[in-house]
Amino acid sequence: MSIEIEQEEDGRWLSEIPDLPGVMVYGPTRQERVTRVKALALRVLADRLEHGESVPYPSRSRRRVH
Repeated sequence: MSIEIEQEEDGRWLSEIPDLPGVMVYGPTRQERVTRVKALALRVLADRLEHGESVPYPSRSRRRVH
């Protein structure tokens, strides 16, 4: 799954995984944002599996940075 990194108009940086709605985090450094968004994605995927929900197939395999 791809991780998208964008800078908000107010200067904050956001990392998100578009294939998992709601999986987005802010962080002060690039490494911290990527670490946090990966951890959140794993929690969301584990929760979906635990509840018998489908897990989305990645739509993209590239990382996009704005």
